[in-house]
Amino acid sequence: MTALAADRARYDRATAHLDAPLAIVDLDAFDANAEDLVRRAAGKPVRVASKSVRCRALLERVLARDGFRGIMSFTLAESLWLARSGFDDILLAYPSADRSGFAELAADPKLAGAVTVMVDDVAQLDLIDAARDGGREVVRVCLELDTSLQLLGGRVRVGARRSPLRSPGQLADLARSVARRPGFRLVGIMAYEGHIAGVGDSVAGRPLRSRAVRLMQAAARRELAERRAAVVRAVRAVVPGLEFVNGGGTGSVQHTAAEDAVTEIAAGSGLYVPRLFDNYTSFTGRPAALFAQPVVRRPGVGVVTVLGGGYPASGAAGRDRLPVPYLPEGLAYDPQEGPGEVQTPLLGSPADDLLIGDKVWFRHAKAGELCERFAALRLIEGDTVTATVPTYRGEGHTFL
Repeated sequence: MTALAADRARYDRATAHLDAPLAIVDLDAFDANAEDLVRRAAGKPVRVASKSVRCRALLERVLARDGFRGIMSFTLAESLWLARSGFDDILLAYPSADRSGFAELAADPKLAGAVTVMVDDVAQLDLIDAARDGGREVVRVCLELDTSLQLLGGRVRVGARRSPLRSPGQLADLARSVARRPGFRLVGIMAYEGHIAGVGDSVAGRPLRSRAVRLMQAAARRELAERRAAVVRAVRAVVPGLEFVNGGGTGSVQHTAAEDAVTEIAAGSGLYVPRLFDNYTSFTGRPAALFAQPVVRRPGVGVVTVLGGGYPASGAAGRDRLPVPYLPEGLAYDPQEGPGEVQTPLLGSPADDLLIGDKVWFRHAKAGELCERFAALRLIEGDTVTATVPTYRGEGHTFL
């Protein structure tokens, strides 16, 4: 029996008493992935990205491990909810226009002490001040650095379009604006190098593209390390008591951790290891989060139909954004239909061994987005479901 066949047998045994659709997290794989992130971070704390987990119980589990410290959240409403739940170190990784949320933050000392908000524009400070509604608490602020690689005088750009702040001078200017402004305290800098951390560099069947990606990422790492160090020096000259400099992502943990200017690493997807992380030379993880769909039809030889399964991930539309049939091995989508809203035909010889009611196990393309489809995660240890925990959705929250 292959390792994958053994995993399928374990998951089927563990969930034999449960009807699909359902989602699981294999805790043995989850914990091994967490350990690998800490190893690669080489002594720098890992701040866990909540959007890649979207389950309070699993956030608590990973933060209880040595090497992890703090949460990187994705909306202000989520940040406030997590702070009320007892999490006390939350970095909101994206700017917000949630006026009611800022009013709550500025009025509550516990929330204001636990949550740091992201800014890259004085207009965002203006919005927060206008939203205070009498709240006098000091708002903790982090500045975001644009990490994109720009070539040919800026005519070629590689990387996400995030912050407008790129140069040391630009960040130092905004740091001075924050420092002069009553009611705010600058505590950190964040820089997410998505073109390094979030792009696979070993794509099966595409050796030339893979080589080009590796060359791009090597150049981007060199450029960013130099510029990030200069930015940190410039901002620390304005705010010597800066608490943290956050960088990285699952695919770049060890490279980012090697920079002296960086004090902590962000990662989250590496806990679940969705399919987009299959094409990396920098690390190898264990798929930990899966979902199962039941076989409901057998239309003919070499084909079964499962219920639902059309759960595309965000990003530029393409085949790499689709979930993939994982177990049993050898199943594939019908190219004329793909994964469907209500039913999904699957082709391949393993279909002939599947019976009505059997489970087919899938991997999502991205990590936490799977939790927007399920209210609960079944936690598996060995071949037993040891707990059922709610996702954000299961707790009544769909923040985005």
